[in-house]
Amino acid sequence: MYKNIVFDFGGVMVDFDPKEYLVDRFCNADVEEQVSALTFDSEEWKLLDAGLITRFEANQRMLAKARERGCAFEVQGVLDDWMHILRPRRRMQELVQKLKAHGYCVYYLSNIPEDVLDLLMNRDMKGLFDGGVASCEVHINKPDPRIYKALLEKYHLKAQESVFIDDRLDNVQAAFRLGFAGIQMKESVGTLVRSLATCGVALR
Repeated sequence: MYKNIVFDFGGVMVDFDPKEYLVDRFCNADVEEQVSALTFDSEEWKLLDAGLITRFEANQRMLAKARERGCAFEVQGVLDDWMHILRPRRRMQELVQKLKAHGYCVYYLSNIPEDVLDLLMNRDMKGLFDGGVASCEVHINKPDPRIYKALLEKYHLKAQESVFIDDRLDNVQAAFRLGFAGIQMKESVGTLVRSLATCGVALR
């Protein structure tokens, strides 16, 4: 029934846990909340993901707001350092390769800025996927239904023949409303494999 398996990047193919990173960095709930609001949860971050502003523009805007709130030093440190949390998940890469070996087409659909996309595709994901759509390329972020439709149209896929995997429930629900089977990624790759099996995606 299902022919296509679609993966998110952050929180699925690579580790990406900003909250944990900020806790480790600051050990202060008030500072963590303030810095998160100015960086990972900011409007600038969304615009960057959508490819509507550059990394330089985003950082300058975030720093300007941080200076107004007296935490420019903390925000600058995060902006300089955060990319190291994007660690590849080798077991997920093995799963993608196994799916391909079993005849499934594998794609990515991710909210991701251009520089991070280039980093991951050249460092960790080279040749791994049959294709994909990144938010920075189409200027739309999940869970906007248009980004899912962009993937379907680009590769002439049917939602009813596709399984979408994301760590965020709102993104999974948006895919489900369009006809995809949706799986929310938890911590365990084993749990994901079992969820795929319930969709009839067998790897044995």
